[in-house]
Amino acid sequence: MTIPTTPQSLVDQAVAVSTADDCVVIVRDHTSANLRWANNTLTTNGVMHGVSVTVVSFIRSGDGVATGSVSGSASTQAQVTALVEAADAAARLSSPAEDAADLVRDRVSPDWDEQAVSTDIHVYDTFAPALGEAFGRASSADRVLYGFVNHEVATTFLGSTTGLRLRHVQPTGHYACTGKTADLRESAWVGGATRDFADVDALAMEATVAQRLGWGARRVDLPAGRYDTILPPTAVADLMIDAYWYAGARVAWEGQSVYSQRGVGTRIGQQITSPGVHLYSDPSYDGLQCAPFALAGASGNESSVFDNGLPLERTDWIRDGELTSLLQTRHSAEMTSQPVTPAIDNLVLEVDAGSGSIEDLVAGTERGLLLTCLWYIREVDPQSLLLTGLTRDGVYLVEGGEIVGSVNNFRFNESPIDLLRRFSHASATVPSFSREWGDDYFSRTATPALRVPDFNMSSVSQAM
Repeated sequence: MTIPTTPQSLVDQAVAVSTADDCVVIVRDHTSANLRWANNTLTTNGVMHGVSVTVVSFIRSGDGVATGSVSGSASTQAQVTALVEAADAAARLSSPAEDAADLVRDRVSPDWDEQAVSTDIHVYDTFAPALGEAFGRASSADRVLYGFVNHEVATTFLGSTTGLRLRHVQPTGHYACTGKTADLRESAWVGGATRDFADVDALAMEATVAQRLGWGARRVDLPAGRYDTILPPTAVADLMIDAYWYAGARVAWEGQSVYSQRGVGTRIGQQITSPGVHLYSDPSYDGLQCAPFALAGASGNESSVFDNGLPLERTDWIRDGELTSLLQTRHSAEMTSQPVTPAIDNLVLEVDAGSGSIEDLVAGTERGLLLTCLWYIREVDPQSLLLTGLTRDGVYLVEGGEIVGSVNNFRFNESPIDLLRRFSHASATVPSFSREWGDDYFSRTATPALRVPDFNMSSVSQAM
């Protein structure tokens, strides 16, 4: 009788056959299901399944501890053994690691022995019929819909020779729909994140697209300049993710970021935004739950293979406007004399005075712009975290508290840290989804809408 290969057995196999002094193994069992549509017609659907394995080997010598990391697809014990042999060999050829530390020991998840969790096409049993109805509505009104939905579940198993046996199940989903007028002159986008699609209404999605295309019935061309601008939660997420990703403690300590103290050191303890601003991550945040322990397949400025399995808890990056933490490994924490605060896979922005909705911000604006989302965001100056990028799929003119038309797209130049000093109004914090980063990299965010009185639209863009 053949005994099925399980992720746990792959972990046990790797730990057993490694000839290194220590070994850390990360097994990720991943399934995904997706639908894609264009021209008001469902075009493709698919379900995928894969198992990936990362093996990190550790070799001690009189000079320190060297590491070797190898990753690949593996579903059999023989394939895992090959990865282990390669990682062991790489460690023996490597120089001692500068971030060496004692490995985390003897932590076991109570659900370690449970099987991997999967998703399938039935996650869309409610969404798909409603999407068909949305196609009919769009066609009858001379609108064209294009879009994509994806749902995935990744079950991660982390094991080691030091007694780690940790398991985490991560559901991740998102939806995105672009609508165009029949002549393709106007476009509008709506998107969001979800854990299970039970909260995604295809008809509401289409109705939002239709409303935004309706706003574009009147077109106004505006020049570059500084505008009173409302950034919806989507656009705020686009920018705050960059503020988070560039918050590495080591880079700041070495004077290379907006979080650097002049000379050597960090700005931890200094006021860097308006009072009442809170930026934090929390593995248990409702609706944004993520892994409660550190995972690292390789070492870098913001991660360390030696930190695998460290427990994660709520971490305030900015508290009441004060920089309180940066992305710290145990190695960088020794440099900066700060607590160890590893990266966490979600991000929340809250403003003490934030209340109401984006509609309330629009109603309170005499003349300004309402954005939809941002894209092609790139860093221009690390010292100020100046970013540049483009608006996309809907920039709308607000006059007298009402949306009166659409305007051309712009290139912008702004720093998210500077925006958190200059904004004049904030809505309540709600679940959000970054158009720029959410599809592939970072989908778990909650942010408010922000109104910025002098947002810098540096030039006009011809992008749709």
